[in-house]
Amino acid sequence: MKILVAVKRVIDSSAPVPLRTDGTGIDEAGAKATTNPFDEIALEEALRLKHSGHAREIVAVSIGGTRCQESIRSALAMGADRGLHVATEERLEPLHVAKLLRAVCEKEQPALVLMGKQAIDDDCGQTGQMLAALLGWPQGTFASKLTLDDQRLLVQREVDEGVQTLRLQLPAVVTADLRLNEPRSPSFAGTVKAKRMKIESVTPQDLEVTFPVHAEVLRYDRPPAREAGRRVQSVQELVDRLRQEAQVV
Repeated sequence: MKILVAVKRVIDSSAPVPLRTDGTGIDEAGAKATTNPFDEIALEEALRLKHSGHAREIVAVSIGGTRCQESIRSALAMGADRGLHVATEERLEPLHVAKLLRAVCEKEQPALVLMGKQAIDDDCGQTGQMLAALLGWPQGTFASKLTLDDQRLLVQREVDEGVQTLRLQLPAVVTADLRLNEPRSPSFAGTVKAKRMKIESVTPQDLEVTFPVHAEVLRYDRPPAREAGRRVQSVQELVDRLRQEAQVV
């Protein structure tokens, strides 16, 4: 079967995030970027399915500007077979991404779509569910374990009551949780090979997808600066200060 894996290029949360001077967004030109960690987990699971003989091809797809090709090449270096870039500079909402992925699925005809449960830049956690609804496919979200049995996918997911197991008929959409696996690092040979591989590029116009705006970002503001700590001389002084602050709140 063919597996489609969505990989999103996100701002690295471990590095300072520069904002535009007018507060209208992130200065992406000066920001350190990386592949969404949950998408790397999804890719690792696709690679394991292929190595176990359940999949014949893995296609990594990313949507956005030119820098998205860096995430595609990272996926190719890990072991993906092909890369597909949906090139656009538009600000994308989760529904926009879901519609583009639906068009890609109609073009590629995968038996399984894997992606992270959320992206660490917006934390929306909506795209996988929207994609499944648009395609009319079954979905398994927040997957912590996958097992393929006779063209049916068993998905384990952690819920408040414990562990829930779903049986999905393929084709299906699955979103990966943190506990699903530990992604591998690309090998040197894989990295060299990925640099030479051709990445197919299409546009939203090619896929006949438009972007009506449903939500507008007004501005970004940094969180308030953290106040300096205060040293106390005794436990009683600490208790008194805590009591005073509790009364203020």
